[in-house]
Amino acid sequence: MKISLFEHTQSDRPIIALVLLLTGVFALAFQDSLVKLMSTQTSFWQFQTLRSIGNLGFLVLLASITGGIGLLMPHNRRAVLLRAILLTICMFFFFSGAPYLSVAQMAAGLYTYPLFVSLLAAPVLGEVVGRWRLSALAVGTVGAALLLSPWGEDFSAVQLLPIMAGFFYATNILLLRRACRNESPLALAFVVGIVFLVSGLLGIGLLSLFPLAQNIRESMPFVAIGWPELTMVVAGFALLASVLNVTGNVCMSRAYQTADASLLAPLDFSYLLFAAIWGRLLFDTWPSSQALAGMALIASAGVITAWREQLAASKSRKR
Repeated sequence: MKISLFEHTQSDRPIIALVLLLTGVFALAFQDSLVKLMSTQTSFWQFQTLRSIGNLGFLVLLASITGGIGLLMPHNRRAVLLRAILLTICMFFFFSGAPYLSVAQMAAGLYTYPLFVSLLAAPVLGEVVGRWRLSALAVGTVGAALLLSPWGEDFSAVQLLPIMAGFFYATNILLLRRACRNESPLALAFVVGIVFLVSGLLGIGLLSLFPLAQNIRESMPFVAIGWPELTMVVAGFALLASVLNVTGNVCMSRAYQTADASLLAPLDFSYLLFAAIWGRLLFDTWPSSQALAGMALIASAGVITAWREQLAASKSRKR
């Protein structure tokens, strides 16, 4: 049975979803590592703008050659727009810490999102949070503590930024599965690209019209400067990031539309492994033993949560 990557999905395809998920995770881990690598030569706002322009161009091209521009038009516009705004906030928190944190720290902070999914399940979805989810929360909290080491002398509030990104990523996952299941992946990525572009231009405009104090710009130039000098290296990097971002997000969106999130969540944590590998290759860094233990606990908490959700979904279908 044939299934298109870009058309609306009607049924689950778990094997295809797993392949798509791995492809997306690999591409996004590489992109995120490159952002850290280039963070001293660009700004978040410049990067956001250039990457978004590239994203939108690639998406229009893909839609034109695969099924028409109509694939870029969402059905549930409010939900798709809200998801794009949540992802924009998520990316700001995630990349803001790039110049100061290791790739592994960024990745592990982001992947606390299953803990937030569990926390939001009761107030947002009306689900009962049982002992297994509470146990997963406890395990994940211990893992985050080991990773952050708030008791250490070198602890910085910057380390909390990827965890904030994890919170907003969790809200995106919930909204994607609950309200955007029948949207084209190209439409989802297209609206995200538009919101990313608008946010980048707003950041550039505001920081150009109302520049921050010199000491702030010197201490955190990646987010405090609007438009630094644009070089060919940065432009080329933005183009590569666009390719990786479109590939990653389209594959991830389609994966979560094509199979239960509970099935995909454990494999989603391969991002932590890919991030650690890219950190080793690009920066010659490797997480400490304590950080690795924290990452393992965070991943374990996510797997426990996914396993229990899969069991609950199975029991519900049998009733």
